[in-house]
Amino acid sequence: MTLKIETFNNAAGGNAFYKAITHPLTRVSVRALLDALKSNGPVAIFDPHGFTADFNTLYPFEDIEIAGLFVQDLEQSGRELLGVPARPIDELSKVPHRTVFIADFDTANTEQRLQALFSPDANYLSFDRIRLPEDMQTLDRHYLSTLNFATNFAFFRDHGGQHTRLVTVNYWGNYGSTSGYIYCALFAEDGHQLCEWRDPLPAAGAPIIVDSRALRERFSLSDFTGQLFIHVIGAAGHDIVKYALDTYGDSSDSLSCTHDANSWPSNLYAGLPAPDVGEEVILWVQNSHPVEISSGEIGLNLMGSNVVAYLEKPIPPFATYGLRTAELLPDANWPQQIEIRAGKHMIRPRYEVVRKDGRRNIAHPNVEREDLALDKKLPRLSGLLGKGFILPGPILPIERYTSLVMPTPMSTAQKYLPLKVNLFDASGAAVAEHPLGNLARNQSIALDVRDILGDATLQSGYGHMELAYDFDAGNDADGWMHALFRYRDHLSDHQAETSFGAHIYNTLATYKNEPQSYKGPPPGLTTRLFLRIGTPPYETFCHLIYPASKPWHALSDTKLILMSVKGEAVVEQVLRIPCGGSKFWHLHETFSQSQIEGAGAGCYVIIHDATCRLFGYHGLMNGDTAFSLDHMFGF
Repeated sequence: MTLKIETFNNAAGGNAFYKAITHPLTRVSVRALLDALKSNGPVAIFDPHGFTADFNTLYPFEDIEIAGLFVQDLEQSGRELLGVPARPIDELSKVPHRTVFIADFDTANTEQRLQALFSPDANYLSFDRIRLPEDMQTLDRHYLSTLNFATNFAFFRDHGGQHTRLVTVNYWGNYGSTSGYIYCALFAEDGHQLCEWRDPLPAAGAPIIVDSRALRERFSLSDFTGQLFIHVIGAAGHDIVKYALDTYGDSSDSLSCTHDANSWPSNLYAGLPAPDVGEEVILWVQNSHPVEISSGEIGLNLMGSNVVAYLEKPIPPFATYGLRTAELLPDANWPQQIEIRAGKHMIRPRYEVVRKDGRRNIAHPNVEREDLALDKKLPRLSGLLGKGFILPGPILPIERYTSLVMPTPMSTAQKYLPLKVNLFDASGAAVAEHPLGNLARNQSIALDVRDILGDATLQSGYGHMELAYDFDAGNDADGWMHALFRYRDHLSDHQAETSFGAHIYNTLATYKNEPQSYKGPPPGLTTRLFLRIGTPPYETFCHLIYPASKPWHALSDTKLILMSVKGEAVVEQVLRIPCGGSKFWHLHETFSQSQIEGAGAGCYVIIHDATCRLFGYHGLMNGDTAFSLDHMFGF
């Protein structure tokens, strides 16, 4: 069952009310509020913003005697909640009631006015009863500000020799935040809270690191697999908690990475690969809410099929369940793709590919949008937009790595995908083009770059691929093109994968909200990417791509800035990447060991370019035994 609650709106962004009522620290106060309503009926509900329906979805108004439902907007008159039709607020005095419940926050003035007009002797209750403590409110006068709920979850494990390390920086300080702290709560596999803590935010730009091994020592914990809840108090500029997440093990062949999750649950996720021979794929189902996911509410189906297999198992509040895809879809095999029926119960989940030899890599599916329609203008605008929407992915050094691309439907409107793959040398020279045709929704393919190259060569030994629309094959397009990129190291036989969606890159003309940048619209397209640095013995590498839908600056003006543990710039190097080209580089080939050590444990690199928007991928290497790779984020 899909929760009938708005978590995110692509026009308005994240729903702060949703976060306010699902915050882990509200569980006790929500129950107290419901008990107060039960014992003080009949209750007249004043619902000025329509919050009551969302609240009732998670916390049903069971055993509460409702005298009436009242609204301010006359257009909302007549809608029903629990069989009670909404009436204009003017009619509040016409129904006998003992309590007036104002379904809103910051209600002191509203309560005063209603008392004066209608019910001076009634009890008055509101959602203010479930507010977080004052010292957890960034903006106390506007409780539903998104800055009050700069929160996120992270898959977190320290179990069986497997560890987790979360890295971010205090980028809120760069937007004017001068104080604050980070609140964290760690939940076990069964959902119970293992520990919680508050640490002050460091100086602006300084790193924030949470390591599972350090948590075990700090709180005397045994093995755990669960999720970490993160809340930044004092946020400015960004209400999203972004992070890089490394998973590593006691064994040298255990290494992978992923990144922050979208912190608003979706109904559907896609891009989950079926297991290859000798693999199992584990979907980490992590309940993001303080209420149980009932049995039969999480399901899987093959992409393009309406036959859904459901998980007949309840998931307790904030609990984690490792769902092996073979439990529900035993006949699904690579390169088939799986669609996740999540019902808005969890933020974008993680999945783990585990091989028989014990090697594993972690990644994430993506939000599958239900609000998109095909864009009939895109084929007609292809001349004006050049390449238009393109999805760049690395071609790692071809002598050592296999690079695969798998187009992944990511919108319910995508019945067909007319696509092609173009390959580029690091210099930006086009090397090969491979039309994929008009792929049906259920037609899953995984292409090896070497097969596309044929007799062609990459002079630099590496480069990048671009997935693009092929309007000679079909006209179905919505701009929400996605793909999974999988890589295999010939030396170690280790594997990594990542996925992302297409954008329009580096054009003066704009279309809808494209091209995007970290600072502003064209011509002010810029880059500001975060590169975390691995701890010994892990070596950090980066693959930067300069994609351009139309010709842009011939060369980038890219600055690699080594930042200290104090958030201060230490040293800077300059890269010149050709338009349409790329650069694969290692940290220790760019900065000296003394510079890195002088920057301190926890130092990182900012990749800045004021002339163009770059796209980047980062990873770690453990000699010839393991590597990781994922796309980068900026702020």
